[in-house]
Amino acid sequence: MTTLILTVAGADRPGLVAAVADVVDAHGGNWENSSLAELAGTFAGVIEVSVPTERAGELETALRALQGQGLLTLSVLTGAPEAAADDDRLLEIQVLGNDRPGIVREVSGVLNAHALSIEELATETRDAAMAGGRLFEASVTAKVPADVDLDALRADLERIAAEIQVDITLG
Repeated sequence: MTTLILTVAGADRPGLVAAVADVVDAHGGNWENSSLAELAGTFAGVIEVSVPTERAGELETALRALQGQGLLTLSVLTGAPEAAADDDRLLEIQVLGNDRPGIVREVSGVLNAHALSIEELATETRDAAMAGGRLFEASVTAKVPADVDLDALRADLERIAAEIQVDITLG
C-alpha cells in the first residue's frame, strides 16, 4: 500500500468532498484521515489516503483532473506513517486571550525550542462577548519526547503567557 497526502483548497461549494471521495473510491483508495474546513469562503484541507501501490499513479492523475472542476489547488504527496517512539507522549495545550499578532509564533517557538512536534493545531478568533474586541483560542496537541524537561517547558510557556497576555493551560 502507498499513502498519499492530499491538500485541497477551492472556493467553497457543495460537492467538493464528494468529488474527491468519488475519485479515491474509483481507484481503490481508502480515505484514512482528514482535516477539512471552510475558512473565509475557501474550503481547504488535508486528506490521508491509502491506495494499492500499483494504482497510486492513476489515482494521482485522476485527482489532478479535479483541479479544473472547481478546486483551485490540489497537491499530492507520498507519505509514510511515522512510528512513534515507545516513550513519546502527547501533551494537550490550550491558549486563550485577546487576539493579537504573534501568538502562534510565540507558542510554537517555545514548543520548537523544547523539541516538541505539533501533531494538531486548531485556532479560532471570535468576538469577545462582554468586553468587546476579539478573542484568540488555540488547541494544540504536541508529541513530547521522553527526555523533555516538562518543568522547563511549563516555565517557558508561563513566561510567554505573561508577556503576550494569554492563558496557557497544559493537560
